[in-house]
Amino acid sequence: MNAQAPVSIVVVDDHAIFRSGLRADLDEGIRVLAEAATVEQAIAAIREHQPEVVLLDVHLPGGRGGGGAEVIAGCGALLASTRFLALSVSDAAEDVVSVIRAGARGYVTKTISGGEISDAVRRVAGGDAVFSPRLAGFVLDAFGTAAVANVDDELDRLSARELEVMRLIARGYSYKEVAKELFISVKTVESHVSAVLRKLQLSSRHELTRWAADRRLL
Repeated sequence: MNAQAPVSIVVVDDHAIFRSGLRADLDEGIRVLAEAATVEQAIAAIREHQPEVVLLDVHLPGGRGGGGAEVIAGCGALLASTRFLALSVSDAAEDVVSVIRAGARGYVTKTISGGEISDAVRRVAGGDAVFSPRLAGFVLDAFGTAAVANVDDELDRLSARELEVMRLIARGYSYKEVAKELFISVKTVESHVSAVLRKLQLSSRHELTRWAADRRLL
């Protein structure tokens, strides 16, 4: 597989020793473009380098306390081709579900070997969803009886920013409140809502709320 073009990544973790060890463990087919230790550093590095994959710790200092999920949201729609793979010591269900709902394509724990993480990076870069064995059940539970693959397919139609707007609108926020929360204009919110309704083939805000509730995305 190393004969293929290297997969470019950004490593986000607040422990320098872990980042250094991880870089050493990754095989030659993985190219680290940058490292970051905080929410703000991560968003800046990801936007600058636009990697294929971001290895992202769930709990990070900085920002508004949202950790890895906040990093994903902060990158917005500019990085449609970048995929996020959560890598954490935590195997708590709430951590797994929150970061997957934010838009991560997988979640593996730090007990994983260098070879396994390199393989996981390639799989995520190729579009697969990757989970450490016991964590997949949390995702299935979170989405109820809906097929995870189908939910992923629907969510993949939305950009990261559209997903943010969708969740807030479905929770009952006004356009003005969404604009304030996301630091964008009301006109931009209206544009995103129109795109969301069109992509999900829905006709009203009420249908959008029901769609999100059925998939436990609120």
